[in-house]
Amino acid sequence: MLLRKIIFITIFLFSFSQICFAQTSGKSIQIAPKQTTLAMKSSPAFAELLLRRTERESELEEFLLDYTEEFPKVKELRFELEVLKKAMDKIATVHASESGKLTLALGKLMVRKIELETDLWNLRRQYNDDHPEVKRAKRKIEVYERAIKEIL
Repeated sequence: MLLRKIIFITIFLFSFSQICFAQTSGKSIQIAPKQTTLAMKSSPAFAELLLRRTERESELEEFLLDYTEEFPKVKELRFELEVLKKAMDKIATVHASESGKLTLALGKLMVRKIELETDLWNLRRQYNDDHPEVKRAKRKIEVYERAIKEIL
């Protein structure tokens, strides 16, 4: 009886492994989208953006204890959080084969670009697009955008 069970289990495992091998033979193994997203979310670049988002959310909560949504700093933090979300979504779309590009340096570049975009947003609330400070801020953002594109 015991011998029959051992033989049955051995035949079953052997057959199962042969079926699995036949299905993957000659094909590249695909990483599931969930695993890809997990890989991106565990990258140093994503962690840097997550750190910044957490700091800003904490700061926003602190301001909301004393101020309304109309307070300028609250509006600024909401804007920055929106830009951070877009950057995090961008990282999540990077293909798993290119996950090595998601370094801490990339994360720092992206955070600095977001800071500059927030500064530009503030300047545009005060000046028109022809103002020298606005033009200067736009040029700085373009430099960071080029560096990020060079990596990605």
